[in-house]
Amino acid sequence: MPYYYKLGLLPHKRHTQFRKPDGGLYSEQLFSTEGFSDDYSLLYHVHPPTRIIQTDDPLDVSPHIAEEKMLKHRCFEGFHLKPGGDFLQSRTPILVNQDCQIVLASPQSGTKGYYYKNADADEVIFVHEGSGVVNTQYGQLPFQYGDYIVLPRGTIYQIEFNDENNRLFIVESRWPVRFPKRYLSRHGQLMEHAPYCERDIRPPQNLQTFDEEGDFLIKTKKQGMLYGIHYASHPFDVVGWDGCCYPFIFSIFDFEPITGRVHQPPPVHQTFETSAFVLCSFVPRLYDYHPQAIPAPYNHSNIDSDEVLYYVDGDFMSRKNVTRGMITLHPAGIPHGPHPGAVEKSIGAKETKELAVMVDTFRPLMITRQALEIEKTDYVMSWAE
Repeated sequence: MPYYYKLGLLPHKRHTQFRKPDGGLYSEQLFSTEGFSDDYSLLYHVHPPTRIIQTDDPLDVSPHIAEEKMLKHRCFEGFHLKPGGDFLQSRTPILVNQDCQIVLASPQSGTKGYYYKNADADEVIFVHEGSGVVNTQYGQLPFQYGDYIVLPRGTIYQIEFNDENNRLFIVESRWPVRFPKRYLSRHGQLMEHAPYCERDIRPPQNLQTFDEEGDFLIKTKKQGMLYGIHYASHPFDVVGWDGCCYPFIFSIFDFEPITGRVHQPPPVHQTFETSAFVLCSFVPRLYDYHPQAIPAPYNHSNIDSDEVLYYVDGDFMSRKNVTRGMITLHPAGIPHGPHPGAVEKSIGAKETKELAVMVDTFRPLMITRQALEIEKTDYVMSWAE
């Protein structure tokens, strides 16, 4: 999905001899999507990336479904999830379907002592609280509040946090995460009407090559199981790479809102897309400027999608009693809209300071057992107040 990029040392031609200073060959690896039919990168390792020396018994990490079918508005207090554990231990699935998992995490430490790879899904990690760096075979990705960390499936990484205070909203996608097609030219460039451009995409930096042999554990997620696979060489022994498939960061604060004379529909907030859901960013923006505009969103029915909203910060004029980290689920099949009094209250307002992430899935979401533990059960009746 990103533009062409390269770091480090590369041979003049792909799939040709590329030798080390001692005369030995570097080991070329193709990192490709959709077989060999879409974006890819080529990485050059000091050692072959295939030398498995030990495997551990797998651990079942599949989500526990509490409700497979339902039709009512739901609300979950995300910050009621207690902090604890490392990056993997703290990951808590909240809403899931065949295409994606929506996960909360409040880790107090990173992935020290091991590396992680999601072999099933692309990951979009939104950083609500905390900062640090993601180390990958492509280089480093420093992150902070408001960043989307986008990691193609198969990316090996270690995440380090600067302290113990971290809150993450994670979407795992079984479909490739892309820039929306309507933002792209036929040649793949982000066009003038897009709410961000290539300058806003932060690719890996500071490529470090670790020429080390030993026992390196990569915890790999595949089909709901976590496999411990030990390799004989450091996974970050890459001396150079190039291509269009690599992890990157995009800040929600670099999303430029699209506004109009009357209220604009949610697609103007779209940030990423897949074949099964879209991800949108609601950011501070000026309200509609028609003299009789109603800034509050109109009531609407999600005929063919479940709508999930993750509240980050700011004042949400269309909702009452919103808290940081709250997740609302408005399922397909019943309408929803502003809470009572919000429409009249919004008239005359000039701007909003809200900050939120939205995920609209095209197939129904299921609710996990952990989600029920943080549910605000009276939310479904909040329109009757």
